[in-house]
Amino acid sequence: MSRCGWLNKQGEVLRSWRRRWFVLKDGKIFWFKYDNVTPDTEPRGVIDLARCYSVKGAEDMINKPASFEISMPTGPQYFIADVEKDKEDWINAIGKAIVKHSRSVMNDDINDYTDS
Repeated sequence: MSRCGWLNKQGEVLRSWRRRWFVLKDGKIFWFKYDNVTPDTEPRGVIDLARCYSVKGAEDMINKPASFEISMPTGPQYFIADVEKDKEDWINAIGKAIVKHSRSVMNDDINDYTDS
C-alpha cells in the first residue's frame, strides 16, 4: 500500500505549519519540500509506522478541519489534509500500514508455550 500527496505538517521545533509532499511506502512515511521526488532526493524526515501506536482524526485536539494525528512513542504528530476525503484516505492507508507492520513485529516475538 503506497500513497503520496500534499499535507501540512507541524514543525517539531518552531511548531509552525509547513506544506510538504508526503510518500507512504513500505511502512514508512517520508516527507519532502517539493513533489518532484527522484531516487536521489533526500527526505526532510521519515516516520517508521512499525513504531507508531495509532492514527486518528485530530479536529478536537488542534481545532483544524481535515486534521489527523499519528501517535508515536515521542508524542503525537499532527497533519492537515486539504480536504476531508484526503484526510480519510491518509488515515485508512496509515492505519493499514501500522497494523501490517506491527503484526509482523509481533509474529517475530511469538513464544511457543505448548508441551511438545
